[in-house]
Amino acid sequence: MSCAVLAVRLTPRGGRDAVDGWAADADGRPYLKVRVSAPPVEGEANAALVALLAKRLAVSRSAVRVASGATARLKRLEIDGLTPEDLDRLLGRPA
Repeated sequence: MSCAVLAVRLTPRGGRDAVDGWAADADGRPYLKVRVSAPPVEGEANAALVALLAKRLAVSRSAVRVASGATARLKRLEIDGLTPEDLDRLLGRPA
């Protein structure tokens, strides 16, 4: 089974749940900017992130998991059932 990896910078208490596009870190690695209205308390923001991306990518919530960075703003997600090419098609290419 395929598994795509996605770097995300999450902004909790962002006012609304939305994908704000792509940016790059200091080393030039692309990440997806995402905001959620949920607070960063007891995993609520991570749960909102998983729900938002699962809906946007048309996969089940159980297919999306936070692989690293659970308590950090920059997270690494693994999405089962999608390839990196699927992510490019569904989210647009990173700049």
